[in-house]
Amino acid sequence: MKAEKCPKCGSNELGKGKHSGYGVIFSVNKMSLGSDNEYLIYTNCGFIIEGYVKKPEKFKHTM
Repeated sequence: MKAEKCPKCGSNELGKGKHSGYGVIFSVNKMSLGSDNEYLIYTNCGFIIEGYVKKPEKFKHTM
């Protein structure tokens, strides 16, 4: 993914990170183990530009 210029520091270098420990997202009305969260982060200043769950299929039919 080609990054746009960061609004905070002007960098365009990205890295990928994730929560550890209990940083899992669970569905509100469906029993499942949940999914880890991943983020795209500007590596110069730490600004998070995008967050998403690693296993989105776990959230189908939850609305």
